Amino acid sequence: MKLLKLDQITGNEILARPIMTEDYQELLSEGSRIKKEYIPKLQELGITEIFIKDEIVDAESLVILKEEVNKTCRQKVQDIISKHTYRNSKDMIEISNTADHIITNILEEEKVVEQIYDIKERSADIYEHSISTCTLATLVSLKLHMPIDVVHDIGVGCLLHDLGLRYVTVEFDNISLDSMSERDLAEFKKHPIYGYSAVKNEEWLSKCSKEIILCHHERMDGSGYPLHATEISMQTKIASVCDFFDEHISGIGCERLKVYEVVEYLKTFKNVYFDEKVVDVLLEFTAVYPSGSKVLTNEGETAIVIRQNKHFPERPVLQMIADKDGNTIETIVVKDLLEYNNIFIEKVMN
Repeated sequence: MKLLKLDQITGNEILARPIMTEDYQELLSEGSRIKKEYIPKLQELGITEIFIKDEIVDAESLVILKEEVNKTCRQKVQDIISKHTYRNSKDMIEISNTADHIITNILEEEKVVEQIYDIKERSADIYEHSISTCTLATLVSLKLHMPIDVVHDIGVGCLLHDLGLRYVTVEFDNISLDSMSERDLAEFKKHPIYGYSAVKNEEWLSKCSKEIILCHHERMDGSGYPLHATEISMQTKIASVCDFFDEHISGIGCERLKVYEVVEYLKTFKNVYFDEKVVDVLLEFTAVYPSGSKVLTNEGETAIVIRQNKHFPERPVLQMIADKDGNTIETIVVKDLLEYNNIFIEKVMN
């Protein structure tokens, strides 16, 4: 599976994920073949990117949260948050049940804390981003052996952490903060305060969850916002690392990056901006090169990542598709990077 810009589509590709409208109505189902005449119509509807199946290889992809659960939870979060106003928060308590649903489904998976997961860059809205951040933070919290009630509070805080983005008046989708005007940047950085102000008097919401909403952009060296705090709870540190990772692979308030680029950033700035233990745990289960990624090796060969090696997120199994001269490899050639110690992935190809 790969994510392509609509202007890269030539026709006859097969959808790997359904195409949805902004209000989550399905336009084309998974498995549909894209006809040329569909392309201008999709452009008119504002569709800019779609997931298509890579017909060269069938990669095995392992996800933390089942797709049907993800879809149900995302719709629930959208229904609740999109109706929220400062004067009407009575339905917000349902978020607590959604967090429990996510935690339960993660715990039901056999050996959930031992797997390596394919977490892929994508275009996402704040609702899908909130579900993904909650899912990542839940798994990190479980691997850190935190009490289940604390895991719940972290999950609720993550589902609501970007509530304040509903109230900012600037564009933030796939836009770098560095490219924003001073005025727009100041407005965007208010979103944690907007979110916290909206829920600070909610008695059902824990102090931990409220702190995550207010402080998920704080950094250990005080360079974050809105408080420039340096004393941050472990719960908030978990949320902030998971939020940073997911927002950068989905383009929420930043330009979208490849997974391996975000992984390198987290490694570089752990113990500076981010808690080292949290970063290490997140990266333990995150595939650096998700299944389906097209990569170039140090030997000049082109390959597709077809599955992950447990405990070795940087050494996946590859199917070679082109030699160093660019010639297509007609036979099936699979190389497990745990066995081929002299082969390394040099870069991910677009």
